[in-house]
Amino acid sequence: MFTLVIGGSASGKSEFAERHVLSLDGPRLYIATMEPFGVEAQARIARHRAARRDRGFETVDSYVNLTDLEIQKGANALLEDLGNLTANELFRPDGDVGRVVPGIEHLLARCRHMTVVTNEVFSGGKDYEGETLRYLRELAQINRVLAARADLVVEVVCGLPNLLKGEFL
Repeated sequence: MFTLVIGGSASGKSEFAERHVLSLDGPRLYIATMEPFGVEAQARIARHRAARRDRGFETVDSYVNLTDLEIQKGANALLEDLGNLTANELFRPDGDVGRVVPGIEHLLARCRHMTVVTNEVFSGGKDYEGETLRYLRELAQINRVLAARADLVVEVVCGLPNLLKGEFL
């Protein structure tokens, strides 16, 4: 089973996704994609790890090329988040944005249940240019592909989950 959770910044999408994965039986894997660049990012990562400490997640850091990631077969995996992964693949010298969807497919073949958190894009009411526009277009395309593939698509707005595709179990 594959769940895609989408929402804007601070919408509650990550909290919803974690609760969703916690409701599933079996081992839980948290795939973290945020690179620890700078003090602010390191502090944010530390806060997130502390919040998950007693929730039964095994955390694995993976910044690019998910096809190389070996995970426990049958795990319930939470990938946090697709926006970071896409940026990493797009802007790192060793990155390749074309690996994002195949990487998710690689994990789906091994997981009992996969939950992916992603950012809603293009509703900011702002004109973007250059590399930012390129990133937003890439993420929007990946979101469309994964939404079509997902069994369940949930948009979280103000902490409230709105079912866009599938049925809650």
